[in-house]
Order: sequence, then structure tokens, then C-alpha cells
Amino acid sequence: MSNQTFQAVLGATGGCFVVFLILAIIWAICKGTKRRAPQTRARTVPNSDLSSVAVVESASLDPSLNRISMLELVEATQNFSPDLIIGDGSFGVVYKARLYSGLTVAVKKLSPDAFQGFREFRAEMEILGKLQHRNIVKILGYYDIGSDRVLIYEFVEKGSLDEWLNDTSSSEIGSSAVRLPLSWEIRLKIIRGVAVGLLYMHNLDTPIIHRDIKASNVLLDSEFEAHIADFGLARRIEGSHAHVSTQVAGTMGYMPPEYIQGATAATVSGDIYSFGILMLEVATGKRPNLPFKEDDGKVIRLVEWTRKMVEQNRQMEMVDANISRDGLREDEVVEFFRIATLCSSESSKDRPPMKEVVELLNQIPT
Repeated sequence: MSNQTFQAVLGATGGCFVVFLILAIIWAICKGTKRRAPQTRARTVPNSDLSSVAVVESASLDPSLNRISMLELVEATQNFSPDLIIGDGSFGVVYKARLYSGLTVAVKKLSPDAFQGFREFRAEMEILGKLQHRNIVKILGYYDIGSDRVLIYEFVEKGSLDEWLNDTSSSEIGSSAVRLPLSWEIRLKIIRGVAVGLLYMHNLDTPIIHRDIKASNVLLDSEFEAHIADFGLARRIEGSHAHVSTQVAGTMGYMPPEYIQGATAATVSGDIYSFGILMLEVATGKRPNLPFKEDDGKVIRLVEWTRKMVEQNRQMEMVDANISRDGLREDEVVEFFRIATLCSSESSKDRPPMKEVVELLNQIPT
């Protein structure tokens, strides 16, 4: 081998060695940085069906409430015991829980099985966290735990309006009490509360539509004040008067006809239709999603039946048989059904805005 060839090989070998040395140093630096990277806030919850699932995000949204640990929630719900269930909806189960501080709360554990569940969790957390109104349920905090999601709410003592209209047994854990039928005055108070809550939502700088107004999503406190709940389907209306959705949202019987017919734009008028159906249910005691037979044996839906009865001026005959007739004025009942049928008009253009609805309801004497 010539001297020049030997020098060329030696130079090439040296160059490769230098490159290898540089790469080794870079690899060592990267490995060391990775080892020194800070750990996430994840932790595991022992002794529960959530064990070995990391808590990746949590927050207390009420400044008066200290941050609640997952361990505390597990203990407060007795490991999410079926015995403490006070509600069961489309997207999760609600448990009654008593915290270390003595505060009683409602804990909603959302179903972990679908992307839809994640969307409902984010919608409810983000929207409810910003709403402050006496007729809207208050969210206290949340946890995002692996595939499980938990929302913490104020506890509303008397349960849902649906239970009071359709279930005579008490929803209170361990109670054998029987609910008395709601009076006309109480029903009117509840409807006014829901209307005021919707008016607040619809008149925000960025309006919010609930998209699932129904009796089971109205909670009643100790004074029978209404609190609108379950904002999993709620959406903000950004820059227009509608929210475009690829999915039909709502509950059959309460859902506006334009949704059923394939309209993709959800609007405030959709909420107003559902509210009108709720008014009919509250006054008649009949479920809107269950057709029933008329005296002639014909099967009919609640909304069709009430329109027919109103046309025949038979409003008093529609009033729930459980409501006492003592002091019940026919003119009040007639006006109540007039407002309800306006809100539940087939055409969205014929439905009054919530501001007008509230004004009309306030003119009914109590």
C-alpha cells in the first residue's frame, strides 16, 4: 500500500470516528434530558374500580370549595355503589355523596365507552363552569381520569321534576316517604324558573342552546325552585343564530319537528319548542314521548291532543287529575295552554322568544 493511500484510509477512519463520537454525545445528552424530565401529575387511586387509572386533570370550579381528591370521592360514593344512585341518564350515572367537609354533592360519572361521552363531558364542564344563575345547576369541580370522567355538582334536594310528575315514591336514599302531587301554583313556579334560566342562556353575548330540555333535566330544590341540569348536549352559538350539527340531538317527544325532519341547524327556537312540550307535560301529567288513547280509542300524541283540545276550548279537562281544583281559575289555565301551544308551534318562526315567554308567564296571577 502506498503512503498516500494509507494516509487517505487513515483520514477516512478518523473522520468516521469523529462523527460517531459526536452522535454518541448527542444520544447521551438526549437520554439524560429524558431521565430528568419532570413527572406528570398522574397518580393512582387504590381500592376502587378506578385503581391503576391515572388522574390526568382535575379542578375545583367553585372558589369556596377545596380541591377534592379522587380518593375522597371514592369513599364518599362507597366506591360508586349502586345504593347511592340518584339519577341515570343517557351519558352517565349520578350518585349522592357526602364529602369530608360535610357538604353533600351530586357526582356524575360519565360513560367511558365512546368519543360521544368525551364530547358531552367537555361541553358540560366548559359551559356549566361559566354559567352563574339561580335557575341553572352549579358545577363544583371535575376529574378526567383515564377513560373515566367525573363531574361534581351542587346537590339539589328534591330530585328531578320527572320524578315528581311520574313517580310517587321518594328519591331520597333510605327514605320511604311518598311525594304529594304538585299544586298548580308550584307547577307554575317551576315553569317560570325554567323559562328564566333559558332566557339567561339565550341572551348571553355568546348564546347557549341546551338542546335537551325535558322534565328529567329539571331539578327542584327545597323551595321547589327549578334548576336546569345536564348540559352534555348544550352548544354555544358562535357568530350566527344556529349551531350546525351532524347528529340529531334531544329526546323523542320533546324534540322539535325540524330536527326530526333532518334539519342540521340547532337554534334557540328548538329549546323553546321543548320548553312548550314541558309546559304541556307539567299541566297535564302526561308523558310527551308516550302516545295514549283518547275516549274514542284513537292513539294520539300529547302535542296533537292538546292542540285539538285547545281548539275545542276544553283546557280545564286537560289539567292533571292530581291537581286540586280548589281555587283553580279557568282563565289562568287557558292562558297557560295558550303560551304552551305558541312555544310548541310546528313552525319555528311562530314560536315566541324566551323574553316574551317570560313576560307572558309573569302576567299569570298566582
